[in-house]
Amino acid sequence: MSKNSPAKGPRPASRRRFLAGAGAGLAGAAAAPLAGAAPAVRTQSRSRIRWRLQTYAGASLAEEVIVPAVRSFNRIANGEMEISLHTADELVPQSDLFSAVKSGLVDAAQSDDDSMGSPADVSVFGGYFPFATRYSLDLPALFHDYGLAEIWREAYAEQGVVWISAGAWDPCHFLTVEPIHRVADLRGKRIFTFPTAGRFLSRFGVLPVTLPWEQVAGAISGGDLDGMAWCGITEAYTVGWAEVTNYFLTNNISGAWCGSFFANAASWQSLPSHLRQLFRSVTDASHYRRQHWYWAGEARLRTEGTELELTTIPDAEWREVEDEAHRFWDEIACTTWRRLQVVYLLKQYEQTMARAGRPYRYGDAAARGDSSVIDPFGACRAPAGGVG
Repeated sequence: MSKNSPAKGPRPASRRRFLAGAGAGLAGAAAAPLAGAAPAVRTQSRSRIRWRLQTYAGASLAEEVIVPAVRSFNRIANGEMEISLHTADELVPQSDLFSAVKSGLVDAAQSDDDSMGSPADVSVFGGYFPFATRYSLDLPALFHDYGLAEIWREAYAEQGVVWISAGAWDPCHFLTVEPIHRVADLRGKRIFTFPTAGRFLSRFGVLPVTLPWEQVAGAISGGDLDGMAWCGITEAYTVGWAEVTNYFLTNNISGAWCGSFFANAASWQSLPSHLRQLFRSVTDASHYRRQHWYWAGEARLRTEGTELELTTIPDAEWREVEDEAHRFWDEIACTTWRRLQVVYLLKQYEQTMARAGRPYRYGDAAARGDSSVIDPFGACRAPAGGVG
């Protein structure tokens, strides 16, 4: 090995095992007990198993992000099982969706962790955790090759809900009525967004707003909202938000939304193994379809769309937002042991992608790729910090 050759390190999957061993003596690292009683199984038809699945998406978006998967499942199940699909807030409000899955009111859900009222400590990383990803492929790489799937599975087992899988959606951009040219232009804007993204954006004067999904367009038209940081341009055109806003900010705070499929534990266990495998296969196919649908749409509608004018904050100024995101990461990491593990893996991944250079990272993102060893405890060593 030459002097300049990087030393061989542990495989990505081993990083989680390293962290688990390193944290054995940390205060508060004990696993949380199972929450609540086992969920009840709803009565099933003798001839056909029937499930209710609620998605985070409104009706128009659901046609693209979940309807094809449900249709495929029902067709392949060949009468053994049928899933009925319900769109955002149809059976329960989005903020109560986790509780509905756990209780068995719905058998399954498609949603980010963050907006569905999940009590799992990993829920802050669902939706748009700021700058955790640059591209949609980053997300499956993190889950499949960097150990996040194992962490999510463990976290939701503690909550009595089955986590099935995570996939990438679109990047998070600002859609606004008034143009955004500088970071200062965000101040005072009432923005529909996700809980954790809203906490981060409030550092720049954004006023985060939570509403039922179907009410957002009306709130924009009525002057009660200034815009949203909820999606990319594909979704904006698909659901009609491009018709009630005027500007699309090309800077984004995340390269891909993190959404998952969840199932009621008793409903899942009652399925024969081949139907469980069918559900997993169909949801994996759904993740793949969304990935190319969003990716192609983001480029096509930036160049061919006629409803939205594009604006951009200069790179040097936007770098301040990215730097603040890394401080936000450290604050989140210091709150629970599991969050510390996730942030450590995000930092490892970010460094690897930056060191790899093109096509994994370009420009300033690639410049972050120094070879220094990442301290997994980082800012949590401060006297006022600590991992609880």
